[in-house]
Amino acid sequence: MFFNNFLKTACISLFISLFLFSCSYRINHTIISDNYCSDTIKNVPEISISDTVKQNTPQKKISIETGDKQFNEYFPLIKNKRIAIVSNQTSMIDSVHLLDFLISQNINVVKIFALEHGFRGNIDRGKEYSGKTDKKTGVPIVAMYGKNRKPTAAQLENIDFVLFDIQDVGVRFYTYISSMYLMMEACAENHKKLIILDRPNPLGFYVDGPVLKSEYKSFVGMFPIPVVYGLTTGELALMINGEGWLKNHMKCDLTVVKIKNYKHSDFWHLAVKPSPNLPNYQSVLLYPSLCFFEATEVSIGRGTKFPFQVIGFPNKSFGEFSFIPEDIPGMQMNPVQEGIRCYGVDLRNTKDVKFSLKYLIDFYNKFPDKSKFITRKKWFNLLAGNSELYNQITSGMSEEAIRKTWQKDLDSYKNMRKKYLLYLDF
Repeated sequence: MFFNNFLKTACISLFISLFLFSCSYRINHTIISDNYCSDTIKNVPEISISDTVKQNTPQKKISIETGDKQFNEYFPLIKNKRIAIVSNQTSMIDSVHLLDFLISQNINVVKIFALEHGFRGNIDRGKEYSGKTDKKTGVPIVAMYGKNRKPTAAQLENIDFVLFDIQDVGVRFYTYISSMYLMMEACAENHKKLIILDRPNPLGFYVDGPVLKSEYKSFVGMFPIPVVYGLTTGELALMINGEGWLKNHMKCDLTVVKIKNYKHSDFWHLAVKPSPNLPNYQSVLLYPSLCFFEATEVSIGRGTKFPFQVIGFPNKSFGEFSFIPEDIPGMQMNPVQEGIRCYGVDLRNTKDVKFSLKYLIDFYNKFPDKSKFITRKKWFNLLAGNSELYNQITSGMSEEAIRKTWQKDLDSYKNMRKKYLLYLDF
């Protein structure tokens, strides 16, 4: 009898213990899963099994889609309209040119406006060219370069919309944004609508350099922005409109077709070279730092297969690396120091690619006759957007000291820039 009662009691106790353990497990499991804010789970580390699985599971890559791929955004606007495009070799929708694609969709493209380097991007810098007809489609081409940088009223007649699709590089003195500015002004004057098919800025991950002063406005600097301005063409166009920078404070009737899945911290590698002497991403990264050498007799690799990636001068004291600039049809004719061996530095593999004056200062300090280093002072000042930088370089100021002189204006620009951002900032 005693044994039977003991066995019964033991069984009941075991059942109760198992029941309580089960309830406790379910309750604790539910709390962790639902992430209730109890004192207990506040101390639980946030890295859990699900996080471990997430870390070891390949994540789906989010692809950036340029504005020209957002067909639902702009096709309803241009269907059955007369369209002009501002376009060049970078205006690609994957492997198809924008012009060919629009025509395949029965869009009535009546005119092409081509910028510096031409519609196919094979015309040397600064070289004028005349308009002609695209051989493939028969669409007439109007040159927006040389004497005709701004479209005339006659050239905009019988046009309902202008479509701008150009890959910029994010540097103030790269002339595609100047052409965009002049097109905006022409559209405002002639009551035409402008649509910008936005593209990422390959240098959109930072802002740096002196801000242009109004008295140095030119085709290599149309508005008060720094050398590296950190905006897409669409964002910049909004700034131009919003700050009243067009003539007589006019406003352009503007639509920006946004990029999908883009943020300013992204490194955008260009599928097509934006101009003959920016053949790869490294050249684009170094372009804002090396372009100042264009006002000197120092070679930055024009006339080689690696322009804007090397620096050299015919003097062995400038470095051990050497190269000889030569004529390259379709890329560079009559380069600086043509046929002469130059000595200097090879930057093709450098990781230090943000805007810097160190290369300019270093070559100035090594130059035998410093009075002959900057041979085109006016051009140098236009690139700098001021006259101070010339005096600072030639007086021997350090880069750190020079940077302090433009910091206030740069900070003001950065604050203004925030108003026009369409994408998550860096």
